[in-house]
Amino acid sequence: MFKILKTEGLARRGSFITPHGEIQTPVFMNVGTQAAIKGGLDAFDLHNIGCQVELSNTYHLHLRPGEDLIKKLGGLHKFMRWDRPILTDSGGFQVFSLAKLRKISEDGVSFNSHIDGRRIFMSPEDSMRIQSYLGSDIAMAFDECVENPSPYEYVKESCERTYRWLERCKAELAKLNSREDAVNPGQVLFGINQGGTYAELRIEHMKRIAELDLPGYAIGGLAVGEPTAVMYDILDHLSIIAPNDKPRYLMGVGTPSNIIEGVARGIDFFDCVMPARNARHGHFFTKAGIINIKNKKYEDDESPIDDTCCCYTCRNFSRAYLRHLFKAEEMLAMRLGVLHNLTFYNNLAKEIRDAIDQGNFEEYRNEYSSLLSQRI
Repeated sequence: MFKILKTEGLARRGSFITPHGEIQTPVFMNVGTQAAIKGGLDAFDLHNIGCQVELSNTYHLHLRPGEDLIKKLGGLHKFMRWDRPILTDSGGFQVFSLAKLRKISEDGVSFNSHIDGRRIFMSPEDSMRIQSYLGSDIAMAFDECVENPSPYEYVKESCERTYRWLERCKAELAKLNSREDAVNPGQVLFGINQGGTYAELRIEHMKRIAELDLPGYAIGGLAVGEPTAVMYDILDHLSIIAPNDKPRYLMGVGTPSNIIEGVARGIDFFDCVMPARNARHGHFFTKAGIINIKNKKYEDDESPIDDTCCCYTCRNFSRAYLRHLFKAEEMLAMRLGVLHNLTFYNNLAKEIRDAIDQGNFEEYRNEYSSLLSQRI
C-alpha cells in the first residue's frame, strides 16, 4: 500500500494506495470536520485547488447528522460528493478537548455533547463502527490525547490503555470490513503514538504499536501547547524507530515551517485547521510570509495576495477588494480567503514533493522554512 519512491536524508517521497485513489506524499490533508470546509468550499472546489485527501471528524459527524444516516445515503464520499481519499479522525481528541464532564474507563469514555449536553458513551468499538459507517479510506484508532504537560505516571498509564484500545480497534475493524454491508471494505486503520512530552514513553509506545503491523502510524498529542523545539525533539526520537515501510502522520500540524521541518524528520501526512481558520480572519500565507489583509496599507493595493500564486482568488481579485470584503463582513471574504490559503498549502506539499524528487529538498528547506512563517 505504501511505497517510498525517493529519499533525501530523512525526508521521504512516497505513494499510498487507497480504495479511492493514490496519495502522493508528503501530503497536506484538507480539514472538512463536518464534511465541509469552513469558508464555503465544496468537494468540487477541493478538486480545483489540488486537494488529495479530505479529513472529517468522527465525533462531530456522530453528533450530527449521525453515522446511520450517512451510511443510509451511501457513505461519506457519496454524501459530500468527494471521490478521492478520506481520512476520519477517531473523535478521541474532540472528546478530550470539547466535551465536558468526561469520565474515562477501560471500556471507553462517557461525556456530555458540547452541542446539547446529552450523555454519550464512546468505546474503541463504537469509534470503529462509526468510521466504518462513514466509509472513509483511513480510520484512526480511538486514543486518549493527554494535556501537555501531564504527570509522568498518568501519561504512562494512558499509553498502556491507548495500546489496549488499539488492539480492540484492530480486531473490531477487521470484523466490520468482513460484513457484506460494509460501506468501504478496503478501509484501513492507522494507530496513534502517544506519550506526551516524555521521549522514553513515546519510544516505548511506538515500539509496541509497531508490533501490530498496521498500515500506518500517526503521532498524536503534539502541537497542543508545548514549545516547537520539544515537538521537534520528539520527532527526532521517533524517526529512528517508527516503521520505515509505513506512512507517518503528524496529527494537527501545522504552520508551513512545521510541515517543512516535519518532512525533514520523516513525516508523510499532515493536517491542520490553521490555513482555513487564519483565512477566515484575513491572515493569508504567501511565499514572502504572512499578511493581514485588514491592514490599512492594503486599502488601495491593486496587487493579488501573492503574485506567485495561481489560485482563483489571486488570478481575479486584488488585496484592496479583499480588504473591503473583510471590512464589510461579506461572506465572500471568507470563501476567497480560504480558497487562497488551502491552495497555498496544497502547493506547498507539491513543492516539497518536487524538491525531494529533484534532490534539492535541503535547499528548499533552508530557503523557506523560516521565511514562510514570518509576518509581514
